Amino acid sequence: MTDENETVVDLFGNEVYKLSRKRGRPAFKWTKENSNKVSMLLSAGWSNDRIAGCVLDPRTGKPICIKTLQRHFSRELSVRDTARDMFLAKQFLQVSKACDDGNVGAMRLMGQLMDKNDMMLAASRLRKTQNETGKSKPERLGKKEQAQRAAEEVTAGDRRTGWADDLNPSSLN
Repeated sequence: MTDENETVVDLFGNEVYKLSRKRGRPAFKWTKENSNKVSMLLSAGWSNDRIAGCVLDPRTGKPICIKTLQRHFSRELSVRDTARDMFLAKQFLQVSKACDDGNVGAMRLMGQLMDKNDMMLAASRLRKTQNETGKSKPERLGKKEQAQRAAEEVTAGDRRTGWADDLNPSSLN
């Protein structure tokens, strides 16, 4: 076995240095810092494309691709739907601990967080009751459909509102 920098002679007598390292870009290494970054950006609602552009490979300093993001951060990506709630829960716990220590600024911040949480709950309940009562958004019509419906209203109306009798050939007698 040769040493890493030991010289070897090739078939023609030329010295060749045999290197033990592999060729190509080094494989990506997962780090706690990048894991925290992915989790934070998920809680902010970012897409995989944006997150991959912000996560840098520590060895190369270049952004990673989406496949690398999915391969190495699948655990973080699997909780995408609850990432925001987990972040808010962590924030509540840290502020609560500071409140227990007597931090007045943390007490004020806890009040703001509670107000914000109450508004989110109220909005959620309002959406839920609107969905239960069946009130949905009005149907959006294009120009042609609006014109067609207006024409149908004019021809189907009575004497006060439309031309139905004027357009009916049997009413001319």
